[in-house]
Parts: sequence; C-alpha cells; structure tokens
Amino acid sequence: MKPPSEKKALVLEHSPLQNHLLEALLPADLDFFRAHLELVEMRLGDVLYESGGRLAHAYFPTTSIVSLLYVMEDGLSAEIAVVGNEGILGISLFMGGETTPSRAIVQSAGYGYRLEAQLLKNEFDRNGAMMRLLLRYTQALITQMAQTAVCNRHHTIEQQLCRWLLLSLDRLANNELLMTQELIANMLGVRREGVTEAAGKLQRAGLIEYSRGHIKVINRPGLEARSCECYRVVKDEFDRLLPSLKKVVG
Repeated sequence: MKPPSEKKALVLEHSPLQNHLLEALLPADLDFFRAHLELVEMRLGDVLYESGGRLAHAYFPTTSIVSLLYVMEDGLSAEIAVVGNEGILGISLFMGGETTPSRAIVQSAGYGYRLEAQLLKNEFDRNGAMMRLLLRYTQALITQMAQTAVCNRHHTIEQQLCRWLLLSLDRLANNELLMTQELIANMLGVRREGVTEAAGKLQRAGLIEYSRGHIKVINRPGLEARSCECYRVVKDEFDRLLPSLKKVVG
C-alpha cells in the first residue's frame, strides 16, 4: 500500500483527461465520472480480465497500453486489439454481456482509471451522448479487430511487427517501448525466431533500435512505409470517428 502522501501526489500527476474518451465528455458528465473513477496502476503483465470471467470494472487507460488476446484451449494466444489512452476496456458491459471471450493483459506499464461496471451500464442507458460516444469507439475497435485478423492471415511477420509498433506508439507519449521479443511473439501469435528476424531487419534498416527488451523507434516514416495497409486502415477509422467526439456528445 502506498502512503497517503504518495497517493495524493499520484492524483495530482494524473488526470482522467489523459484518456481521450473521458476528455470528450461534457463537463457535467465528466464531473460524474470524476466522482467515481479510481486511479489504478497497471503493471506489465497484469491481467485485467480473464477469458470468460465476469467483468467487475471498466478501465480507461491513460499512460498504459492493454492487449486483448484470444487464448486457445492449448494455451496459445494471439492479440486481437490494443487499447490505450484512446479508449476503454469493457465494451461487453454496454453491448449486452457480462463476460468477454478475450484476455486483457497490460503490455505497456502505466496508469489508468477504473469504474464500477454497474455505474458504466447505468450511464450508458441513461445518457444518449455517452451512448453515442461509446458506440463510436466500439465501431473503431471492431475495425481494428477485423483488420488484425486479416493482417495475421495475409501479411509477413515484418509487416505485422511494423503495424503493432505503430499502433502502440500512437497510444504512448514517447517513441520507446519496453517489450521482449518473446512477449511480442505471443501477441502476434508467431514464433519468437520470426520476431527476432523481423526486428533485426528493421534495426539494420535504421528504423528501430532494440536491446534487452527495449525498443526505440528512430525512423517512424520509414516504419510506416514498411507496414502493410492495415495500420493505415485502423488509424483512418479512429481518426474518422473520434476527432469529432466533442461535437457528437455536445
């Protein structure tokens, strides 16, 4: 447990407005959420939801990134989407379900806010503006899931890695990630050797620097040029749906 002084410092350092969905709320709606949101630390590897488990909270990441993984019966897994400061974890709560078939695991440590499940459902049912906001985000998230499935089926590991790095960078404040090749392989659902080879090519091309689980992107335009069209499709959909949120909820 952190002492009260440290907790107070964390509250001052972090704000719900670091999450773009919360930032888009009208002042009155944001005041309601502020009264019920709880700041939580999200450590690398923390499992927020387990496949089939009942959802007790919704999460709004601010400085963390969470991977949604589909886990097979034999234990193998593959990432179907990433969620960061652009979104919310727990769409099943307002889409008619109490559970989710995917696992939510923190891929980049940081912080976020959580909200009790029933409070989110109540606001979704009560507030037309909030409902429209969450449904727009859900449409963008579904696009990401669909495009990830296409990418994993038809594109090379190098292209998949580029897409994954770019999507992660879009949700971070800097151009560095702490992630081992083994974890990346688990996210992409491929062998570690494939990630090692792909990362090596990107490093030799001067696009990234990689050492001991630390990845730094040093040439983002070059990385975008190496990526398949899947990254741009996902980004364009988020840009189309989310920039006008203040108008939507207004």
